[in-house]
Amino acid sequence: MKKLVFILTAFVALTFNQTATAQKTIVDVAVGSEDFSTLVAALKAADLVEALQGDGPFTVFAPTNSAFAKIDKDALANLLKPENKSTLANILTYHVIPSKLMASDVVAALKKGDGKVEVKALNGAVLTVMSKDGKIWLKDEAGNYSEITATDVTADNGVIHVIDTVVMPK
Repeated sequence: MKKLVFILTAFVALTFNQTATAQKTIVDVAVGSEDFSTLVAALKAADLVEALQGDGPFTVFAPTNSAFAKIDKDALANLLKPENKSTLANILTYHVIPSKLMASDVVAALKKGDGKVEVKALNGAVLTVMSKDGKIWLKDEAGNYSEITATDVTADNGVIHVIDTVVMPK
């Protein structure tokens, strides 16, 4: 009887653990990392948390705290104010592609596109992904570059690629 109870307990524990793991969205991954606390605050201020907890699939080019630190402190504080919610949402949705692009997909597209490929962001604007100096970069509409520093952080509803600079739409 003890053996049966142990087996049932182990089965329930494993099933619960798999269920808990299986429900990790992009937002859950970001919340679980200290490197994305500014991004999470911005997502909350822009009312985008629920959207990025949706089914997706999404590819998020996620700026780290140090990427946000490159923005003037007063300008960032101003963006986080409720009256600037739509501007902030436009910036944040510029970091989201409405499909799942793994690093291997990006590399294959870059080879096919001679080192450059354009992707349409959730806000409708275009980001250019390019290979330069042995690294993969994003080029925003203003001509600024952001290096992709880590790839393929997976979630149930998509993937995160970490970037070192916030990209800005026009």
